[in-house]
Amino acid sequence: MGAAPLAARPIRILTRFIRAIVPIFTARYPEWPMVDIHCHLLPGLDDGPETMDQSVLMAEAAIADGITCIVATPHANDQHVFDPERIGRFREELQQAVGARLQIYTGCDFHMSYENLEAVRKDPSRYTLNQKNYLLVEFANFSLPPFLDGALHELQLQGLRVIITHPERNPLVRSRPERLHGWVTRGCYVQVTALSLSGRFGAEAQRAAEEFLDWNWIHFIASDAHGLHGRPPRLSEAFALVSRRAGPEVAQGLFHDNPLAACLGQPLPFVPEAALPGSPAAGRRKRFRFF
Repeated sequence: MGAAPLAARPIRILTRFIRAIVPIFTARYPEWPMVDIHCHLLPGLDDGPETMDQSVLMAEAAIADGITCIVATPHANDQHVFDPERIGRFREELQQAVGARLQIYTGCDFHMSYENLEAVRKDPSRYTLNQKNYLLVEFANFSLPPFLDGALHELQLQGLRVIITHPERNPLVRSRPERLHGWVTRGCYVQVTALSLSGRFGAEAQRAAEEFLDWNWIHFIASDAHGLHGRPPRLSEAFALVSRRAGPEVAQGLFHDNPLAACLGQPLPFVPEAALPGSPAAGRRKRFRFF
């Protein structure tokens, strides 16, 4: 009679362990909708999808992943002609195809060139997210020009809220994180690519993304999707990773609250104080590696 409870004890312990750990690995999809502010969704404009059929499939994939609002952001650089009228027509066609299940806005992936800086002075809303006041700004991987700090400041003086895109993927920024810290403390925001957190862009990009998260330097996480394969419009996996590492409140801020505010041209609701490079995990989370 006395042996039964002893034999059952390991089973009870194993049962408690399974009940405790299963939610960690099964809580993949967020309880609230996600907003993607950086996605190459529209066809034939840059290195994203080539046809409207492919764009529709990407939109369907985003909907299936839990994304309810997305910003189509074609490149504005010397390789691709940025044509807002054409972009608007494609957006309307795609919006009609998917209906109310996915709200589609437009913006651009703004490259820091002399020509673009001249153009944005004349017509800022031509390039901003949903034609409001947030601007995605991309740096070249091969050079950070000496005028960069001044150019960012000038954009801010124009009333634009600058979002620096995927700095974790830029080797020059990774090598000098103090520069990114300086831009953040001077009012710039940071958008990290979702797939960087799962290692899609290599170990160095993943490490930088994790550190930026720990140091409170990230304000948005977006897909930067270019197609269905390789770089799809998927955020849910990164949402789960951020929830485990930083907490669900942080995930909600980076995947929903801040992106939605940017789409609407409103102040960001989640802007934590940026820690210094190399600081411990900013005093708000335990530090551990993603699985």
